[in-house]
Amino acid sequence: GDIAQPSDATRIASRVAKELVAPFTLDGQEVYVSSSVGIALNRSEHDRPESLLRDADTAMYKAKVNGKSRYELFSQDMQNQTTERLRLETDLRRAVERGDLQVHYQPVVDLPSRRIVEVEALLRWEHPQRGFVSPTDFIPVAEESGLIAPIGRWVLVQACRQARAWRDELGSAAPSKVSVNLSARQFSRGLVKEIQSVLNETGLDAEGLKLEMTEGILMRSEASTYTILLELKELRIDLALDDFGVGYSSLAYLKRFPFSSLKIDRSFVQRVGRDPEDAAIVRAIVTIAKTLRMDVVGEGVETVDQYEHLVSLGCNRGQGYFFARPMPAHAVGDLIRTGAHQR
Repeated sequence: GDIAQPSDATRIASRVAKELVAPFTLDGQEVYVSSSVGIALNRSEHDRPESLLRDADTAMYKAKVNGKSRYELFSQDMQNQTTERLRLETDLRRAVERGDLQVHYQPVVDLPSRRIVEVEALLRWEHPQRGFVSPTDFIPVAEESGLIAPIGRWVLVQACRQARAWRDELGSAAPSKVSVNLSARQFSRGLVKEIQSVLNETGLDAEGLKLEMTEGILMRSEASTYTILLELKELRIDLALDDFGVGYSSLAYLKRFPFSSLKIDRSFVQRVGRDPEDAAIVRAIVTIAKTLRMDVVGEGVETVDQYEHLVSLGCNRGQGYFFARPMPAHAVGDLIRTGAHQR
């Protein structure tokens, strides 16, 4: 009865957030909490209390996604987005059950020779009505729904099995490693045993696998993360830090965690020939990587100019459309045999 307009609700939400910012004592420990508040105003379509609560919950979820310690007012756009997300999740579950997902592979080349030395496994989903769905759209849905666990293991099995097949088919010309991206939701105490199981199942030696991760994983829980990464390194699995240069890009991560390579984010690579500051950043990253005896990969190479600049800056590996797009496994074999990407 005290809320006559939206500003009344947002004022109360602000007061709640302000009160909760202050620490309080619990069993002798100082505790901090944050608040995420969703606000839904009663409308004619709210024929039941559950409808109003549903919309408030949708708004609260939006507040949490946008950074917590904030409030959001429900809107029809939110409802549309939620409905679309649920539809995408349902379709993704169906795709997993039917085996409609695919793994494509993008070559990583040695820059001086342009010889394929590694490949990165990339998940692809061709929806029967929508066509190819961008990973930036469906990977977050997979993570939020828990589907990332079975999908992640499936990608790992496919990639390791294919890497072993290339060894048998191409011999010394085969890619030395296959890279698989790890989601934060996969990063748990069971990860090491799962990877050991997959390597045993597929017959790939540990040196043939590389695991890529972003800095977001490292920030979750440094103590447990450090232990898991050390165990993976002890298995002789290479570890790569992806998208370096954006986010926090802490140099402490490079020193503390046992990475064997880092990948320079494509945003720097694509401006390296036009922006002296980006060229200086790439040169600095390359210098740091070499000092720490790490390989460094330039991501998103699309032009000969970018390729030549990376070579001049000392970057030893590259990946991008200039060399090859992500492609089915059989096409990688054809590319290696013909050497078309080197011309």
